[in-house]
Amino acid sequence: MGAPVQGLASRAQKGLSEVKVSEKRHSRHLFSNTLSRYYFIFSILALCFVLGLVIIFIGKTALLLFAHLSPAEFFFSFNWTPEEDAFGAAAFIVNTLSLTALTLLIAVPISVGMAVLCAEIAPKWMKNFIRPVLDLLVGIPSIVYGYLGLTVLLPFLRRVSGEGLGDGLLAAALVLALMVLPTICRISDDAIVAVPRKYRDAAYALGSTRLQVIMRVILPAASRGIISAIILGMTRAVGETMAVVMVIGNTPQLAKTLFTPSSVLTSNIVMQISNVEFDSTWNYALHMMAFLLLLISFMLILVIRILGRKRRDA
Repeated sequence: MGAPVQGLASRAQKGLSEVKVSEKRHSRHLFSNTLSRYYFIFSILALCFVLGLVIIFIGKTALLLFAHLSPAEFFFSFNWTPEEDAFGAAAFIVNTLSLTALTLLIAVPISVGMAVLCAEIAPKWMKNFIRPVLDLLVGIPSIVYGYLGLTVLLPFLRRVSGEGLGDGLLAAALVLALMVLPTICRISDDAIVAVPRKYRDAAYALGSTRLQVIMRVILPAASRGIISAIILGMTRAVGETMAVVMVIGNTPQLAKTLFTPSSVLTSNIVMQISNVEFDSTWNYALHMMAFLLLLISFMLILVIRILGRKRRDA
């Protein structure tokens, strides 16, 4: 009788120790989960706090401009002569919009075409080559693109066009198109690959050709992802600075031709911000330009979020 009782006692003691170990493990997991939750909450609040400070600082300084200048004069005047207290930013705004539109006009067809090639047409070995190259191009610093534009693209444009300088919107748009092309292509590629296989099979079963399947089935189904890719490329084109500064000419005037040296919001800010006093109308005008860029970026990102939510609901 003693041996069985002793065995039962040892098993009970072992079971009790396992229960204690399990409780300790559960307590550690609970503590780590609680700590992780509070860490993530703190990170989100810190991010919101920093973002709020950026918006408040830039917005507060920018709005001081309208104590010295009317909004109509700033937004609709083309006369930017700070030495004469003329701070019309219309030329920079129009040039920025024109540069962004020209960049997308060049980059979007090529990017979407490459995405279709990678997702639907290219053999596996070509996909394994193109996709890492595109990922590598995304990580190249913008100043490298600007240097290539300055040393290679501008001399080429001078020879082809016969212009004396070659600086202007066309050079900046070509450089920006090369910069945004990998981003648009890779995101569009992922959107096309995410289209369910059954869509393709159903289209082929109805007798469609590959071109018809791509144009009438795959691209419409992946349209929200492609639009998100285009908007992300647009945000980079709008906010790019160094590459644009090196090839656009940096002249505060409206670009009437593709080879007219001009300036956009970002290039004008970076070229002049270090030469002005903080408490001056000139500085307030530059901060207002930065605030406009910030608002444009926020609106584009908001559009991306709305499209992403609609895609998940669909």
